[in-house]
Amino acid sequence: MKSVAIIGGGITGLTAAFYLKRRGVPVTVYEASERVGGAIQSLARDGYLAEFGPNTILETSPKIAALVCDAGLAERRRDPDPKAEARYVVRYRRPIEMPGSPLGFFTTKLFTASAKWAVLCEPFRPARRDGVEESIADFVKRRLNQEFLDHAIDALVAGIYAGDPNKLSVQQAFPKLAALEEKYGSLIKGQIFGARDRKKRGEVAKDRAPKFSFDDGLQVLPDTLRDYLGEAVRLNTTVTKLTQTVKGWLVDIRANGQETRVEHSAVICANTAFKLAELRLVTQQSLSFKSFSDIRYPPVASVVLGFRREDVAHPCQGFGMLIPKIEGFKILGTIFSSSLFPNRAPAGYLTLTSYIGGERYPELASLPPQNLCNLTCADLRVLLGVKDKPTFQHTVYWPKAIPQYNLGYSRFRDLMTDIETKAPGLFFAGHYRDGISLGDCIVSGVNIVERAEKYLAAVTRNAPSLKFK
Repeated sequence: MKSVAIIGGGITGLTAAFYLKRRGVPVTVYEASERVGGAIQSLARDGYLAEFGPNTILETSPKIAALVCDAGLAERRRDPDPKAEARYVVRYRRPIEMPGSPLGFFTTKLFTASAKWAVLCEPFRPARRDGVEESIADFVKRRLNQEFLDHAIDALVAGIYAGDPNKLSVQQAFPKLAALEEKYGSLIKGQIFGARDRKKRGEVAKDRAPKFSFDDGLQVLPDTLRDYLGEAVRLNTTVTKLTQTVKGWLVDIRANGQETRVEHSAVICANTAFKLAELRLVTQQSLSFKSFSDIRYPPVASVVLGFRREDVAHPCQGFGMLIPKIEGFKILGTIFSSSLFPNRAPAGYLTLTSYIGGERYPELASLPPQNLCNLTCADLRVLLGVKDKPTFQHTVYWPKAIPQYNLGYSRFRDLMTDIETKAPGLFFAGHYRDGISLGDCIVSGVNIVERAEKYLAAVTRNAPSLKFK
């Protein structure tokens, strides 16, 4: 039976391994660290539950719900409290609830009359279809106005990518946004008329997608997948070189100070781009991974704080708040974690998860933990009326947090496609290829299984020279 090597034990690699094993394909997951899950990690302590990285999964595709059911986790899934739908954006140095309807938009204090007029005019602005790549900042200024960029999109970009809207490519980082203009000539028209197309595909727009977690946090999902895979997961095992052969691939690994070589029929690269760049690649056409070191990953710190309910003036009933740079605060945003899901804080207490750093203030992310907590508390005192010291605090520093789909990023995706074409049996999946959200990564893991199976079937039919896209 043909076997598959998967490099990386994050959610993409685990998802791919899970479905390959279910379909009877031998698989081995090589994970360099001592645990699975990548950025997903949950900590339970003193009655609090802290998430190290992401806090929720967006159910943008039926493939995500299918994984939860196939893994036997349907009963452990937890949907947000219905009262926690509100989202806030900071303006005038205070959180203002984002409008949830057209009427709400035109009555909100979040935007001025000028911004509201820009929305009314947007359907009548000419579409740009010359194929020239554009930053998200230039795109928003062209279709809406500067105010939308400064007070809404800048905050959104910080919340999703911890990125810079002047650097992020709208075609690469927000492809569906660019596609709305390309197909419908307008964002507003695209939202209205594109809903039918999304429904046919079974997709949900990210701003409307259901969010969920699990009873004991997101860590439940990677732990469950690992339990199913058993000995197929090899921790503390680093892949150092991939060598293409007539029969498949030789995978050089290092574990416990020992160097060994294992033969596989196919390899799925589901690790980070900066780790991928360290891998030696030996193929018939002298290909290389080195260029992937140019993919930018800014540093981000996660700061989880617990407070007594009476020590926070704001009700914190909602998903959380995003903060534009123009408002002058250091934190990028805050998730109202204990308002979203149960058991995130003891009774009578709140859990607030804030993020610092990114492309906005990269130098702040590496501050000592206590400095990060003090900086966060200073901002929360102004924004949420927090008083007194936190009753719980936990910080995590991610020196390379999120890949930035900046202008020119298509060259990396083109390079992946080129390598896959010239080196059959080698595949790329994960956050540097198919989207950075957990939902994107799960879908990427599901989809790569189909491509790998097609390749293995062709090899079995003695057709190794076929190219697969």
